[in-house]
Amino acid sequence: MPAPDRHAPGPLAAPRLAVIIPVFNEAANVAPLVARLEAALADLPWEAIFVDDNSPDGTHAVARAIATRDHRIRVIRRVGRRGLASACVEGMLATAAPFVAVMDGDLQHDEAILPALLAAVADGADIAIGSRHVAGGEAAAGFSAARGALSGLGARLAQALLPTPVADPMSGFFLLRRDLLEEVAPRLAARGFKILLDILLSAGRKLKVAELPYRFRAREAGESKLDALVLLEYGGLLLDKATGGLVPLRFLGFCAVGAVGLLVHMAALAALVTALPFDAAQWGATLLAMSANFWLNNRITYRDQRLRGAALWRGLLIFYLVCGLGALANVGIAGLLLRDGVLAWGMAGAAGALLTVVWNYAVSATLVWRAR
Repeated sequence: MPAPDRHAPGPLAAPRLAVIIPVFNEAANVAPLVARLEAALADLPWEAIFVDDNSPDGTHAVARAIATRDHRIRVIRRVGRRGLASACVEGMLATAAPFVAVMDGDLQHDEAILPALLAAVADGADIAIGSRHVAGGEAAAGFSAARGALSGLGARLAQALLPTPVADPMSGFFLLRRDLLEEVAPRLAARGFKILLDILLSAGRKLKVAELPYRFRAREAGESKLDALVLLEYGGLLLDKATGGLVPLRFLGFCAVGAVGLLVHMAALAALVTALPFDAAQWGATLLAMSANFWLNNRITYRDQRLRGAALWRGLLIFYLVCGLGALANVGIAGLLLRDGVLAWGMAGAAGALLTVVWNYAVSATLVWRAR
């Protein structure tokens, strides 16, 4: 009599643990990771959910091919949505397993400690973290010098806000109860790359944290998605949590980009006014500043909705129109307030500028970087 096929359809044990794996262009790593999970979790009922942001290398197709043979593998393909944090939240909310873990799909996290992470939470911890920075942990093999510096700076920034001391708040490898995730989900910013810090800061109370050491491995295939912009997003997340979400995170980014645009405008005006009449120099500086603002917003503020190809040029034209109307409104409102004696010239100018920023942000979010 042939041995039963454990991957064949039939009554299935409900998973105790769901491993959420956000991926983008990790096709070469999917099959090796599944094999490693199978070895590490051999004594547990588990499932793995690959959340793919429509990778051009076909990561979702590779994962789905494995899923047709193995009921423990699930795939969420996201089209028109981007971002590691939001992918993690979507995956965690898609399982009925009582425990959920998050790990990267690049083979750098040590799946062998998943049972120990699960045991720590089952024994009373709210969340268990795979840590590179406690005794026995190691990060050197998997970090470039630049990435190590970014991680260290991010950890130091987080310590000022965290109610519970955590040695590795930048970790992307952790496990928690699904009911805790359900509790904090409505308060999550779900932006950027650092979902663990988002959860810790959104809990609204001191959590019992267990940190288990592991060795952060070198990447075997594919390319790292981390760069200097990640630190900017991370700083924005910290500011958002520090202010209790009083001001939208994207609006803060939009304002920061606007401040850079002002510097670009003044520098360009200083250079152009020596060769052109003032009006022409002013228009030239304005166009340069708007172009810089558009590029920076596309790269930073709306990184998860970045425009490319024809949409990029269409978005730039709409952005010029939006900002041009905003500039006209700025001048008109400031002049009206000054003429009617409502405000002094400085306050009138500031009021016009503030209304312009709000206008540009609102209309740009609606027409230029609208959710698809």
